[in-house]
This record gives sequence, C-alpha cells and structure tokens, in this order.
Amino acid sequence: MRITVRVRPGSSRTAVGGRYGDAGDASAALVVAVTQRAVDGAATAAVLAAVARAFGARTRDVHLVTGERSRTKVLELDPVPPGAPQRLADLLEAAARG
Repeated sequence: MRITVRVRPGSSRTAVGGRYGDAGDASAALVVAVTQRAVDGAATAAVLAAVARAFGARTRDVHLVTGERSRTKVLELDPVPPGAPQRLADLLEAAARG
C-alpha cells in the first residue's frame, strides 16, 4: 500500500493526521508533523517511525519510495497492516473533525 505524505519538520510535537490538498482531491497527502529538522535525513527517519506507529506496523515495514529530499514523500507499507485503508481514511479526515 502506497501513501503520499506531506512532512512538517521542526514541529512542536510529532503527529500524523490531516489532509494536505483539496478535500475532494483523491491525491491529497497525509500530513505528518515531526519534531526533527530536515537535516541529514533525521526528519525522514522520524516520518517513517511516526507512520509505522500510526498504522500499527513495524518501522522496518515502512519504506521510502520517492521524495528523499522533498516535503512530499511517497511511502510504502509492506506488508499492509490489517485495516490500513480505513485507518488512512480516518487519518486524512482527522483535522476536519478536530
């Protein structure tokens, strides 16, 4: 399962949830805020760990596909955790409800 994320490095706390892009856009990205700065891959490593926690997966099961030096990244969950598509939908809508 591939997930597009939009990273917010240097945030006050790590959080996964919300939508980056238009609400009706199927290609909208999941927002991932991390406390680490975008220096030497620290933010990317934190994003992988945060997404793994959010989906109940192991960190080693979340892989960076594209976007090593970009705020927009494509990640792959392999194997796909049970309930992952619904969890993604819930996380994308988290900010709209909150």
